[in-house]
Amino acid sequence: MTVDILALLNQRQLELGPDQGTPGKWRHWRLSRDANGLAWLIFDRQDSSVNAISEDVLLELEDVLNTLDDDLPKGLVIRSAKKSGFCVGADVNMFESMSDPGEVAGRLRWAHSVVDRLAALPIPTTAVIHGACLGGGLELALACERRIAVTGATLGFPEVLLGLHPGMGGTFRATALINPLDAMTLMLTGKSLDARRAKAMGLVDAVTEERHVANAVASAGAVQRKRPWYVKAFDLAWVRNLLARRMIAETEKKVSPAHYPAPFELIELWRVSGADTHAMQNGEIHSFAGLVTSAEGQNLLRIFALRDRLKGQKTGDSGIRHVHVVGAGTMGGDIAAWCALSGYRVTLADQQMNMIARAMARAAELARRQRLSGGDRRAMLDRLIPDPSGDGVAQADLVIEAVPENVGIKVEVYKQLEARMKPGAILASNTSSIPLELLSTATANPGRFVGLHFFNPVAKMQLVELVEHDRLDDRQRQRALAFIHGINRLPVLVKSAPGFLVNRVLTPYLLEAMLLLDEGVAAETIDQAALDFGMPVGPIELADQVGLDICIAVADTLAEQLEEDVPEVPEWIRRKVADGATGRKAGKGLYTWTDKGPVKKKDIKTPGAALEDRLILPLLNACAACLRDGVVTDVDMLDGAVVFGTGFAPFRGGPLHYAVQRGLGDVVASLERLEDEHGSRFTPNPGWRDLAKLTAYDPAQDEPSYVYSVSPQDRP
Repeated sequence: MTVDILALLNQRQLELGPDQGTPGKWRHWRLSRDANGLAWLIFDRQDSSVNAISEDVLLELEDVLNTLDDDLPKGLVIRSAKKSGFCVGADVNMFESMSDPGEVAGRLRWAHSVVDRLAALPIPTTAVIHGACLGGGLELALACERRIAVTGATLGFPEVLLGLHPGMGGTFRATALINPLDAMTLMLTGKSLDARRAKAMGLVDAVTEERHVANAVASAGAVQRKRPWYVKAFDLAWVRNLLARRMIAETEKKVSPAHYPAPFELIELWRVSGADTHAMQNGEIHSFAGLVTSAEGQNLLRIFALRDRLKGQKTGDSGIRHVHVVGAGTMGGDIAAWCALSGYRVTLADQQMNMIARAMARAAELARRQRLSGGDRRAMLDRLIPDPSGDGVAQADLVIEAVPENVGIKVEVYKQLEARMKPGAILASNTSSIPLELLSTATANPGRFVGLHFFNPVAKMQLVELVEHDRLDDRQRQRALAFIHGINRLPVLVKSAPGFLVNRVLTPYLLEAMLLLDEGVAAETIDQAALDFGMPVGPIELADQVGLDICIAVADTLAEQLEEDVPEVPEWIRRKVADGATGRKAGKGLYTWTDKGPVKKKDIKTPGAALEDRLILPLLNACAACLRDGVVTDVDMLDGAVVFGTGFAPFRGGPLHYAVQRGLGDVVASLERLEDEHGSRFTPNPGWRDLAKLTAYDPAQDEPSYVYSVSPQDRP
């Protein structure tokens, strides 16, 4: 008989067997035996909506293993009661604010001993995996003799995205189980595998539907794995040396070892110890402990926590099922495609059918890049409906305007839309810089008018600015927040102000790069200075990607609306734009562009720290201004938004966190020196005084502590 085990678990219908003793012995695990003598160990962390491995979870698992040793069952099956999946990884809060590598190494050795005991059980052990099985969750599953994946499961090692590598046995268990090159690729890229690809790779032994799980477990025989003959070559040191050099070369194309040492330490660990499991285990513990306690490691953990804070702002169901997008240009078309990918019914309107056709082609390419199955791809494209007449507005729960940055055009569009919108629908603008107070006066119902500012490219940029204004209805604000969560994006609430947050802080950075160009500094040298600091792309290349026309429009808006000095765009750049050289989209801008990217000179002058400051300090100064002006009222939210909205070097923990770690006095003094040399655009913003008041230093600690909310009375 086929039994839906997951349904039974979620309904908590598994009876406690004699192994459990008394109910409530463990908070995060449940143990029961079935009629066949199999023990079912159910992972169900009680203080979280997802399973994550914490010290508490491991302590209980250790006690579970003691219980099993006293009366061994015929076999052990481990699975999750969480709808979200098996386990999303280790709870990184365990390592927050830890600075002693020896202490971390000690904790890791104990954690390894618990997982090693699971691996050494003298009975068949099976991990049944559904949903997400990542990081520490996959390491736990690898300690079992076999793994059965439910269709739809995803497996991977995302630790590298946190500046780490697997730390609970993944490095040596994965490379011993499957082709070491495949295992290293998984760990070095942080990418996840679906169940089918995991089976082909050998990471799981079987893939089944949920309704067949019980039968799959009951019929699983002895595991017989035969590794390909050529895998033995990886035991040879000279082979690993050769492959390690190639791995390093490929990894250096993506990240700097000075900024992100984790992948390079992983490569070295495998190169030196790949043939010796015991040595690799010890090396993993030592390396992980050093990485997680480093300044870069702690800063990346901070960014991970900030991402959770941004993501955790969801407030119920948005009630949005149908999205209508007006404007099928790059932004509007890509917003529509992303909403359709996220499961929403979308109508895409534009007066030019060729614009809609191009947007549909880009949507098909997005589906291909997301590796959707044939059925899922068809379903996504079926949800994205070309609507040249704009009839979809009458049924839409959310209408997003993505027409050119022109107040007159937008106002006319709002008049047409509101005449056809149904009651209760939200009207949103994707404006990048126009204050919402100005636009909302042209709407018949400003209470339902909100800013939803996406960033280009929509499919890659995780942040969406939710722009508020004084007359926005609170219920509509909450619905918009929930919608951003529904499309798997990170919302940040910002006040309607010139440039909002991201463009306000990014524009001085881009303008300073243009002024450096005007002074004769090579574009490649300017970009290299930003890369040396840790930015993912240089400001010249970024300006071309955004579009020089858009950069100039935002700069002009800020110059008109801000009291502080906003430098003028060099006239020769304006002429380039007037001639059609708007950047990547035109094939030419500040760089010439090909299908492979911008054409750059290779022989460039070494930038140096002074050039880095010319670029980075204007950005920091704008962050201080945004904090003072209340564009955001939370230091953490500002740091997280700037990292996820601009790509600001994540390993530095956010712009204001970096400023505090560098020293606020040094930042202000450096701005003053630049002010003397280059003018008032470098004048330190009074917001630095606010931040100084909000930053408390404890001589016994290296880390500053923050007051997380900045209310008006806190400001001088």
